[in-house]
Amino acid sequence: MKRHTITGGGGVPLHVVETGNPAGPPVVFIHGFSQSWLVWGRQMSSELTGDHRLIGLDLRGHGLSGKPRDAYGDSRLWADDIHALIRTLDLDRPVLCGWSYGPLVILDYIRHHGEDGIGGVNFIGGVTRLGGEEALSVLTADFLGLVGGFFSTNTQESVESLTSLLRLCFTRDLSVEEAYLLLGCSLSVPSHVRQAMFSRTFDNDDLLPKLTRPVLVTHGTEDAVVKPEVIEKQLRRIPRLETHLISNAGHACFWDDATAYNRRLVEFVESARSVRAR
Repeated sequence: MKRHTITGGGGVPLHVVETGNPAGPPVVFIHGFSQSWLVWGRQMSSELTGDHRLIGLDLRGHGLSGKPRDAYGDSRLWADDIHALIRTLDLDRPVLCGWSYGPLVILDYIRHHGEDGIGGVNFIGGVTRLGGEEALSVLTADFLGLVGGFFSTNTQESVESLTSLLRLCFTRDLSVEEAYLLLGCSLSVPSHVRQAMFSRTFDNDDLLPKLTRPVLVTHGTEDAVVKPEVIEKQLRRIPRLETHLISNAGHACFWDDATAYNRRLVEFVESARSVRAR
């Protein structure tokens, strides 16, 4: 794997990992709240590497990327992070795959930079709004009950809430090594970053009917964080929408059933490329 440090919005250093076929169609994986690129291990170290150029990003405030004190409230900064990634690595219209919080970052990018630089979008267990009753309506009570602990500066409270979040994300049992790896990723994110991310209030639904690139929505049928109703309540407004429900998979459906997810992702990348070629 290659590692890069690129300069994102406002000068924040961003950690990026790249693997796979340098000549293949690029796919960018954008993790969710309080995680890192490592959550995409079942994609970055899979058969996808044979034909695709795979890029994993640590979002600002996460992983090995910079963690400034106050650089999370402006959607332009998140948008410029993705723009910098695409330009710095010279990615030719990548498919952007965003999990959970990741779709919010993708929509930030589209709002400020448009769709010309991308080939398609994959929303995975994702939301398009933050703040307000409509946004909360697609989140489960079990998840909302943990939110206060995400912001705590008390180590024990933080560990307990983030451990509970991990349990909500997966239907398959994690090995001891996997559990500690992903918990370590969560705990490496400072509490001020977690609080700032959830303090954002915005509605990206105005963008959904205007999207022109192909969009694939992937959701686990047993998602215990974002209700499957999000597809009907928010995402059905997308004109060129494809949906993929993965049976018996949870919020991290790309992990629970990586075989099903990876197979459908390959089909989507190919279809997005064929649309572009027309």
